[in-house]
Amino acid sequence: MRIALGSDHAGFPLKSDLARRLAGQGHEVLDMGCFDEMSVDYPDQAGPVCDAVLDGRAERGVLVCNTGIGMSIAANRRRGIRAALCLCTTMAAMARRHNDANVLVLGAGLTAPFLAHEILEAFLAGAFEGGRHARRVEKLDSPNG
Repeated sequence: MRIALGSDHAGFPLKSDLARRLAGQGHEVLDMGCFDEMSVDYPDQAGPVCDAVLDGRAERGVLVCNTGIGMSIAANRRRGIRAALCLCTTMAAMARRHNDANVLVLGAGLTAPFLAHEILEAFLAGAFEGGRHARRVEKLDSPNG
């Protein structure tokens, strides 16, 4: 799977760890920055990941900041992005199954690396159930959604 990753400075260490793990599992990783722990603004980092998902360069996106809240807000401003801030594997699985989430958001300051790996695995393994959930997702992506 092609996965675009992005972070701000607070999320950089976790994003880098996730990128190495994904590459080691055979995924194609598109690292959209940031590339060190110098201060950057999370909206600037969310944009390239969202663009990659929306234009098909990536099948999924992962965004990381300190709490995940800023990245989640920035990503969800983009029509067609369904970013889910997940703190556990159940949230990640449900985000895929019921919401067809295409971007996972993690809070590096709230999520231990071992748990972040498990959340990411649940997110990538999950499949959208469709059915009654498809109608709801369509409403999210509509102009009045």
